[in-house]
Amino acid sequence: MSTYKLTYFTFRGKAELIRYLFAYMNTEYEDCKIDMKDWPEHKSSYPFGKLPVLEIDGIVYYQSLAIGRYLARKAGLTGKTELDDLHLDAILDTIDDFVSQLPWYTEDKMKDYVDKNSPAILSGLEKELGEKNWFAGDYVTWADFFWDICSDSVDFYVPGFAKDYPKLMALKGKVKEIPAIAEWIKRRL
Repeated sequence: MSTYKLTYFTFRGKAELIRYLFAYMNTEYEDCKIDMKDWPEHKSSYPFGKLPVLEIDGIVYYQSLAIGRYLARKAGLTGKTELDDLHLDAILDTIDDFVSQLPWYTEDKMKDYVDKNSPAILSGLEKELGEKNWFAGDYVTWADFFWDICSDSVDFYVPGFAKDYPKLMALKGKVKEIPAIAEWIKRRL
């Protein structure tokens, strides 16, 4: 059995997807947290000076979505076909493109960016979801987890940003009702 050590900061951020996947798989891992004030002294010891990283049996891997994709495969949370995976990756990348452009450093700029850019993204995601229960149709995938996590992060700064998209809001609720995820949410940070 492999050993896992996740290293990230003391907040949820880009590591939360990894934590959701570990929770879903009921897999033990060491969750190493670095305080932001201590980051400058640690930064050079990580690939590209970035976090999160996941150490698996002593080998360090980086990039949150690459790690997420690996764990999602292990968890059975990817598509049933390669074309399903292509579709899910497009959804994940769309969400990631939006969230990665957020001006996290000021709440005013964050609100302006979200107000200007979220309608196109959210209406597109709502259309992708259509009448399905999950982005893949009748089964949950890591894309559903990613939507829940990223939308929670945006909602923290711009409350109610997705309230006019009932299908996306319902999807968030379904993710949070998954027993392993509900349990993780109760005990996390």
